[in-house]
Amino acid sequence: MKNLFFVFLFFIFAQSASAQLFSKERIKNIENFDKDRWTWGYFLGFNNYDFNFDYEHNINDIQVEKTGGFNVGLIGNLRLNEHFDVRFEPGLYITRRLLHYNPSYFAGQSYNDADLEREVRSTYIHLPLLLKISTKRLNNFKPFIVGGFSTALNLSSNQENPNDNKNGEFRVVKGNLYYELGVGIDFYLYWFKFTPSIRGVFSLKDELIRDEDPNSPWTGNVVSMKTRGVFINFTFQ
Repeated sequence: MKNLFFVFLFFIFAQSASAQLFSKERIKNIENFDKDRWTWGYFLGFNNYDFNFDYEHNINDIQVEKTGGFNVGLIGNLRLNEHFDVRFEPGLYITRRLLHYNPSYFAGQSYNDADLEREVRSTYIHLPLLLKISTKRLNNFKPFIVGGFSTALNLSSNQENPNDNKNGEFRVVKGNLYYELGVGIDFYLYWFKFTPSIRGVFSLKDELIRDEDPNSPWTGNVVSMKTRGVFINFTFQ
């Protein structure tokens, strides 16, 4: 996840450096696009969600098997000035994570293979409010950084389910808060603006709902379980 972020960051800086070293003036596409106070668009993309665990006792970590997910959503952009924009990007984010427990969590207890795994499926309505800080436009592209806060509603949450892990139910909260940081490049094409970006998302609150048994092998040793992830989005405006 970190490697992907730095590769993307290097690509942006390389593009900026290339534009400055070979700064031959070019015909600008959709030259007045960014002068509109409001602009709209949509995005498609991919996500990779993880969990970050903190433990009460230092034993074997819970391993998180991640799978790629899918994003789709809308964009509303408010221009403040040449370099600052406020963006609202409501979207639907679908993902799946599989938790693997070490047998040491069940010391002195009977268990089977199914007890060593818990699946966490998530379908988020993701609502970020972001500040976009852009460089000066360089011919037909413009690098930027973006950051802000978001909330999400997990439509797949089983928060209200009275059953817990004894009945095979690994429970997480329905709502969450995050902060987000990312980078990207606006490419001004002939008819529209195309923007690839990469963004990290980090939970601000514990998401785990504990089992009724305080010594539960699934939740008893967990102090906090927080989402972290990476979004790669492709925006069309």
